[in-house]
Amino acid sequence: MRPTEHLKHHSLADWKAATTHAFTDALGAGSLDLDKMRGYLQQDYLFVEEFVRLLAAAISNAPTLADAVPAAQFLAVITGPENTYFQRSLEALNVPEAKGHAPETQAFLDLMRRARLSGNYEEMLAVLVVAEWSYLTWATAVEDKAVGLPFWFAEWITLHAGPGFSGVVEYLRSQLDAVWPTLSPDAQDKVTTHFVTAVELERAFFDAAWAGFPVARDTP
Repeated sequence: MRPTEHLKHHSLADWKAATTHAFTDALGAGSLDLDKMRGYLQQDYLFVEEFVRLLAAAISNAPTLADAVPAAQFLAVITGPENTYFQRSLEALNVPEAKGHAPETQAFLDLMRRARLSGNYEEMLAVLVVAEWSYLTWATAVEDKAVGLPFWFAEWITLHAGPGFSGVVEYLRSQLDAVWPTLSPDAQDKVTTHFVTAVELERAFFDAAWAGFPVARDTP
């Protein structure tokens, strides 16, 4: 069993809940309440800055240039098409960027920051793998429904599905798979803790999004 598959097995219940969620099912069906989508996008956009910092830190800690290049290419997607998607969607849905962090958002931001500041490549990878692999899993399940949906639904699905994004996830998993056997038991425990916590927080974020984040609106 691949190390990343082994790590996922530590969190199977939360993993399944996060990747087969009522929120993503409704998003894929195009039936998601728009205020729930507004609140979700406002909160999710708050992750981008710290995610960029985490990914950049992983690039700087990659063992070789060959190991770093795919992550650098992915960084351009996050700061380009994905960042633009958020801006276009918030504008189309007639809401501003969020004015505050929900507790679920702050918890995941704190985890990303801890992984980045650890200086340990494997801990950064653990969080990155969960963030992207979980999104690939749910988005792939609804990918065939994206055609004909409003772009704020459709593009969020297609950004996280298909061969290009699947290749990113395989790269991140392969990096963690490769480093895992070189780690001490203590370092493996830290990676496992980061992975399990990230899965728990992904589930909590979708639970909160389904309940409905408060939507920030422009004031006159």
